[in-house]
Amino acid sequence: MADFDPEKFEDKYVHYFNELQRAYKDAFNRVNERYDSELVHAIDQQVLSESEPFYEGDGQFRVELPENPTDRVQGVIAGDEKVEGVLEAYVEQIEAELQRIFGFAE
Repeated sequence: MADFDPEKFEDKYVHYFNELQRAYKDAFNRVNERYDSELVHAIDQQVLSESEPFYEGDGQFRVELPENPTDRVQGVIAGDEKVEGVLEAYVEQIEAELQRIFGFAE
């Protein structure tokens, strides 16, 4: 667990790059176990690669997605509802992993 400093999180890629990579990787692994692997990979590469994590305060993180995230998912057969559901679960998992890695959750 890294010593977390909210001010340093403003420049997160300099101070917390390894922790961010770990959170995204751990979230990927957990979501990939529960959902269609092709869809998870597509979301990872086509949506979450352009996402941005933010620290909201009180141990809470938020992942901001690029515009029209479901429209970005190409090359897999899945309806918008399924894509939205998996994407929502994936984002929640990333936020939970950030909380865990930075010591805000078990």
